[in-house]
Amino acid sequence: MKNNNFDIQIESLIVFVAEDILRSAGMQSERQYLHHGTVTCYEHSVRVAYMSAYIALRLCLPVNMRSLLRGALLHDYFLYDWHETDKSHRFHGFIHAKRALEKASLDFELSEMEQDIISKHMFPLNPKPPKYLESVVVLVADKICAISELLYGR
Repeated sequence: MKNNNFDIQIESLIVFVAEDILRSAGMQSERQYLHHGTVTCYEHSVRVAYMSAYIALRLCLPVNMRSLLRGALLHDYFLYDWHETDKSHRFHGFIHAKRALEKASLDFELSEMEQDIISKHMFPLNPKPPKYLESVVVLVADKICAISELLYGR
């Protein structure tokens, strides 16, 4: 991340509302799985949380920042290497949001909004549209980060 005051505020906010997620064994295990190019699932999840906060704050969107950040961090909490040849990974793009929600629900108490953020972040690959503004913000942030990671490795 960058080191200007705004960036530091966002990073501090992420730690403040989601330190339990960041320190959890499941989240730490994401460090071993490459996600997009050379970017790990953990790095991607933190970037999506950062980008979600950035979008919400810059656009002055009326969001529940706690749910936004927690849902963003957990949106890819499927906890496996989807690049491995495995029959269960065949339709990863279509099924991983559901798997992430199932696993996150086992490890954390999730609000309805956080559940929606996680389960709808792959819309339209998953046909149900997001219910909350926070879900839309994470969906957009996820796509921005994924494109950047694939094209530029960051």
